[in-house]
Amino acid sequence: MPASIHTGDAQTGTANPPTRNPSYPKETFIAALAAACILISLSLRFGFHATAAVWESPLLLTLLVGGAPLLIDLGRKLLSGQFGSDLLAGLSVVTAVLLGEYLVGAIVVLMLSGGTALEHYATQRASAVLGALARRMPNIAHRKTASGVVEITLNDISIGQVLVVLPHEICPVDGVVVAGHGSMDESYLTGEPFEMSKTPGLEVLSGAVNGESVMTIAASKLPVDSRYAKIMQVMRASEENRTRMRRIGDRIGAWYTPLAVAVALAGWLLSGHADRFLAVMVIATPCPVLIAIPVAVIGGISLAARRGIVIKNPAMLEQIDTCRTLIFDKTGTLTYGRPLLTDIVCAPGFSPEEVLAAAASVEVYSRHPLAGAIVTAAEEAKLPLETVNLASEKPGEGLRGLIGEKKVQITGRAKLTEIPPALPPAAGGLECLVFINDAYAGTLRFHDEPRAESHSFVNHLKPRHGAAKVILLSGDRESEVQYFGSKLGIAELHAGKSPEEKVAIVQQETRLARTLYVGDGINDAAAMLNATVGVAFGKASDITAEAADAVVLEPSLAKVDELIHIGRRMRAITIQSAVGGMALSMIGMIAAAMGYLPPVAGAVTQEFIDLAAVLNAVRVSLPAKDLTDF
Repeated sequence: MPASIHTGDAQTGTANPPTRNPSYPKETFIAALAAACILISLSLRFGFHATAAVWESPLLLTLLVGGAPLLIDLGRKLLSGQFGSDLLAGLSVVTAVLLGEYLVGAIVVLMLSGGTALEHYATQRASAVLGALARRMPNIAHRKTASGVVEITLNDISIGQVLVVLPHEICPVDGVVVAGHGSMDESYLTGEPFEMSKTPGLEVLSGAVNGESVMTIAASKLPVDSRYAKIMQVMRASEENRTRMRRIGDRIGAWYTPLAVAVALAGWLLSGHADRFLAVMVIATPCPVLIAIPVAVIGGISLAARRGIVIKNPAMLEQIDTCRTLIFDKTGTLTYGRPLLTDIVCAPGFSPEEVLAAAASVEVYSRHPLAGAIVTAAEEAKLPLETVNLASEKPGEGLRGLIGEKKVQITGRAKLTEIPPALPPAAGGLECLVFINDAYAGTLRFHDEPRAESHSFVNHLKPRHGAAKVILLSGDRESEVQYFGSKLGIAELHAGKSPEEKVAIVQQETRLARTLYVGDGINDAAAMLNATVGVAFGKASDITAEAADAVVLEPSLAKVDELIHIGRRMRAITIQSAVGGMALSMIGMIAAAMGYLPPVAGAVTQEFIDLAAVLNAVRVSLPAKDLTDF
């Protein structure tokens, strides 16, 4: 049984939303407590001029409640050999308490707990996706019996069972329409903002939202094997297998922390004065990491928001400019997502109007990406659409429809067992073949044109952003992907890929190098979770937007380029602030170890260093002159 169903409710077969990390509420509580206590302490001290014993009490509460767990974590990290900036912060809290600098200690507790809470919140993104998917599915289905319609659980559905899907209800299982005419919204899978017409003989997908009419379907799969459950399974596997990138602060702290401790110990041992250890630890407090880096990240988020880009995972700003493999979905991302009918090649005895009218009448009931283009072309030509009495779209047969006594079939070249003599040679792009009463009638040809900026955007990625590999990953047909790749100069192409296959490709590429994935449909969501950075493009589905690290609201590749530049700029300024601040702190630590800076003077010096680092970090939020370079 798939994981997405097995972990759910035993009665309904639906997936329960994942539980949150149990440490998340604790960190949030400590951060809220620290912030409140600091404000109360400052108010008592400067507003009411209370005695030290009074205004220090809230700070002591913060250090007791928040500092104690911090020291426990500190001990664990020491035993495991981990030396990060938070470890040095723990030592700073201890030093601040010993020096009586309770306000400094409380601020360090606030920064640590607040940063950890935000980190945990960001990592819940995949769980939010699974929760959103799970909440869409109904717990019950309506089975049609001789005595009427009865409610059953999803686990009671069997293949061949006749079910009734009520208006606006979500289809519980994959099946085939046996009665009723209407439409279903399948945008959760395709990303296309329109409903697909349904008539007896056509397939329906689990998770699709029924329209205004009652539809009677026969279940063709069990709920656990249906399309919606498979997407849930892929999404859950993506969440469980995703690795966490090391943050800038972690990498800097890995060398800074042991170095600071070594300097402090050297000053103590060589001089014999314990106060030199305390002086070094005060000036070694990693505020350039604890404060300057979050300030830079917030500045990057603010700048991106002003440019129409929503940052959902702040860590992506540190990573996006380091991605060397860039993977793009095609339809709706590098193209406008609107295939256009460009040519009709007719067989002798058939006219373009006859072929187009017959094809459009049947394509009203198809979910194929070209169906909309055919129907639109017929409407623009003012051709009347005829009533279809029966339609089917079985694998290997294409789309079939019965219009009165006239049989219409729309299929692909690869599905033909015998090549008609009048069939023209294949051309670049997409095509479909129309047969009327089993006779070849004509070929419809289409192209989904790239966005105006696609060519220049793709071609600037290697020289300007150091991209080692650009990949086009699409669910479209091989001929269209090849045509499109040749126009944009993309060498590595993957066509006809399902969401599961997209995940496998992204996982393989991410093992080799950091990856950036840009897509817009729900079938891109799982792939985004497996990439180093995932960006949802334009009017992405809700599920895709939840899965993405960032959402570009405007469907413009220039905005994607701006996001890369914002990340590059933030990363550069972050490193300047952190490394520069710590370099100054190192100078101060050496002076303190030699006895030139006592603890109080060291604390004052550290405040100036912190101020310089933070002011530099603020530059991230300032408007930039130009954030695109193509």
